[in-house]
Amino acid sequence: MPDFDTDVLVVGTGPAGSAAALALATYGVRVHMVSKWNWLANTPRAHITNQRTVEVLRDLGVEDEAAKYATPWELMGDTLFATSLAGDEVARVRTWGTGDDRVGDYTVGSPCGLLDIPQLYMEPVLFKNAAERGATFSFNTEYLSHVQDESGLTATLRERLTGREYTIRAQYLIGADGARSTVADEIGLKIEGEMARAATAYVLFKADLSRYVGHRPSILHWIMTPSANFGEIGMGLLRAIRPWDTWIAGWGYNMADGEPSFDTEMVTAKVRALVGDPDLDIEIQSTSTWQVNQACAATYSVGRAFCAGDAVHRHPPSSGLGSNTSIQDSFNLAWKLAYVVKGFADPALLESYSSERQPVGEQIVARANQSRVDYGPLNACFRTEGEADPVAAGLAKLRDPGPAGVAVREALAKAVELKNFEFNAQGVELNQRYSSDAVVPDPAAGTEEFARDPQLYLQATTRPGAKLPHAWLVDERGIRVSTLDVTGKGQFSLLTGLGGRAWEKAVAALDLPFLSAIVVGTKGVEDPYCAWQKVRETHEAGAVLVRPDGYVAWRQTAAVWDEHEALNQLQAALSSVLGVDLDETPKRGSADTATIFEEQGVELEHATVH
Repeated sequence: MPDFDTDVLVVGTGPAGSAAALALATYGVRVHMVSKWNWLANTPRAHITNQRTVEVLRDLGVEDEAAKYATPWELMGDTLFATSLAGDEVARVRTWGTGDDRVGDYTVGSPCGLLDIPQLYMEPVLFKNAAERGATFSFNTEYLSHVQDESGLTATLRERLTGREYTIRAQYLIGADGARSTVADEIGLKIEGEMARAATAYVLFKADLSRYVGHRPSILHWIMTPSANFGEIGMGLLRAIRPWDTWIAGWGYNMADGEPSFDTEMVTAKVRALVGDPDLDIEIQSTSTWQVNQACAATYSVGRAFCAGDAVHRHPPSSGLGSNTSIQDSFNLAWKLAYVVKGFADPALLESYSSERQPVGEQIVARANQSRVDYGPLNACFRTEGEADPVAAGLAKLRDPGPAGVAVREALAKAVELKNFEFNAQGVELNQRYSSDAVVPDPAAGTEEFARDPQLYLQATTRPGAKLPHAWLVDERGIRVSTLDVTGKGQFSLLTGLGGRAWEKAVAALDLPFLSAIVVGTKGVEDPYCAWQKVRETHEAGAVLVRPDGYVAWRQTAAVWDEHEALNQLQAALSSVLGVDLDETPKRGSADTATIFEEQGVELEHATVH
């Protein structure tokens, strides 16, 4: 085997890069991170952390640590539309699943709630744990280029402090280097769509605003003021970074006029106008601008080089999908790289990364940009033309007791309802379906039909290509554990019931270091709520094969009682997904292999392994 300096070189230490390194290190793969910057994110940037991403953090063993730096779920969601933070309200929306009509959907759908973790707090959690688990890193190091060959690749790097150039040898490369990705440009990824179609100014400031928000806590407040009505959204933004004394103020600006002025006096006046307090004491910490993009790569990889995160999907922060999708990209890719590097899978498995994640990227780019457009109807209910005092006129329009006012309020209700597709879109976040060679279709399942709007509502299913449904089980201590807790952790899991002894014997016969049988109903994984029974969509003596990333790879819905039949079916399914002859795969007890986690000593075990 050729000598390599590392198995995987990761360019970039943002959410995608650090998550990739954390997962790879956890799986016992040598990984080296490089960043041309001196350290990690120094501004809040992305913040919404949706249920699927918290599930990823949970699987990687860092959920509790990340939660320490988060605004908790219950403080995230009384989103306000008002003339100013201190002024008249136009509407409130219960967001991020916190409303009485949606919170049940969210708690049923996942063992995890949402969190608000600004990027400058998220990145250190991912990066630190990656380093603790063996990932190496170089800051102030610029990626220049790479050359691929039959056995690996050679990357050229430059130390920015000294100017020294050197090479590093790796098997694979991940370009997680952001929206101006050098790696994506170098390998010729075609980015399709529109870049820089609008722009926003941001001001990070400190001020105690608790008296305005403590009784209606939310991380987002939309201000309908004439001074911020430029562009698609047409509203100013006050975003809480730390409740309730650290904030971002944002507003659109016309790029044709050049960069906006951040004169201290002007910025102070702008922030005070958004808050509605002309005497507010504020401390301006930083200013910045960002542009609205609507673009996605047609494919995410070329040969041994893969791209993730903003390098391949570029969009505004509306709907809170940016860092979530980036982290999930890396979680999808990492286990596949680990299995190929360890010899558990054929390199062809890596082609499924682009097949599975590129459609997701297209979906979230479209959703994020549509969410901006969807502010139009709400603005139309409030705005007036040619009025000396447009705020007073807008309020009068909304409060008119006559027929015109009734019509406006009915339109307002519809406009507010439309915003659920941005703020309560659990389906967008959890209904992702994968179609690739790493998924074995269930021919008996037919085409999936959604009972409710697939953007708004999760439809849990064990159909291959869907995320494993969450159901509460009970462990040997009598404590609730999720189906997501007893699967994943870098391994394939075969879920069956007490009637599925044939499947348990099949797993034992294969003796693979990355495969466990989870027999629901046995001590440690009991189903006293009958919750798994309700969602499994299989016979108790059937089986559901779950990938390391928590997605269903294959299932047998009918009962199988014969262990030879179970062995043949399971072996065929795994061989199809991994592209290898399992008879030639190293066995669990062999001296030259260990389970994924034993190599790093990471204590992340299945609840029960038979």
